[in-house]
Amino acid sequence: MRHLISMEDLTRDEVVRILDVAEQLLPIALRERRSVPTLRGKAVCNLFLEDSTRTRLSFDLAAKRMSAEVLNFSAKGSSVSKGESFKDTALTLNAMGVDCVVVRSHSAGAPVQLASYLDVPILNAGDGWHQHPTQALLDVFTMRRHLGDLEGRTVVIVGDILHSRVARSEVQALKLLGAEVVLVAPPTLLPPAVEGWGVRIASDLDAVLPEVDVVYLLRVQRERMRGAFFPSSREYARIWGMDERRLGLVKPDALVMHPGPMNRGVEITADVADAHQQVITEQVTNGIAVRMACLYLLLAGEGPALAGDDTEEAA
Repeated sequence: MRHLISMEDLTRDEVVRILDVAEQLLPIALRERRSVPTLRGKAVCNLFLEDSTRTRLSFDLAAKRMSAEVLNFSAKGSSVSKGESFKDTALTLNAMGVDCVVVRSHSAGAPVQLASYLDVPILNAGDGWHQHPTQALLDVFTMRRHLGDLEGRTVVIVGDILHSRVARSEVQALKLLGAEVVLVAPPTLLPPAVEGWGVRIASDLDAVLPEVDVVYLLRVQRERMRGAFFPSSREYARIWGMDERRLGLVKPDALVMHPGPMNRGVEITADVADAHQQVITEQVTNGIAVRMACLYLLLAGEGPALAGDDTEEAA
């Protein structure tokens, strides 16, 4: 891979390759094995121009467990907040000799723009409403570990599809792996061109739940809403939220997933968030392994087999 900017950039074989490498690296993410020195001497910059906790920390840990040097750059308190242009920030990073930039921005297309300024791999950690490829990859990785091959499986994605970059990437990843995707959302939170996504649209969540293998709940993104998209949080929870009654409608081995952070009592109740079928905290751990795999494939290529790498204590 040259860059990882969108799920649209990947073939099915490339997705499977990332998931297979992540499986090899999972013991390091779980701290069952020592770190690998594969990226020793490489400098990875986390350029986060939009607030983030989980994703930023996940990329930070992923790079460090591959023994890379990490530079963390956030907009607050930086030269960007003083008026420096995006291009000048990129040129500054180039002058510092970084080997890879992980970028997160509220502006769709920022990773593509950055790739035009720099001659190093760019990894998209979320850009506006556009894409969040590593979230989709860690999610399908989690599904595959529990369900095996996703060919013919059914996944329902519930909630704020309109503002969700996760939903766009998720649909593309699942379709590449042969899964059927069903979207359930308030009509006001469905994108205008959603019919072209190649998914099934349903209005009755209760009717869909018995047939699905995964219930994927999206966060209601109030910070991106400019208007009233549904009457109230209570009404949203009643019609589209996942509660104990609805959990009883799904298959016993069905998974409940959420990209986080959760709005408990809105898209998910506390009892569902803590139920045995949820794999939400597992998604976080798996995210470290998947992001390690992405960094490995971007910076080390195919290289030697990971199992053959010497290991060292994590810094």
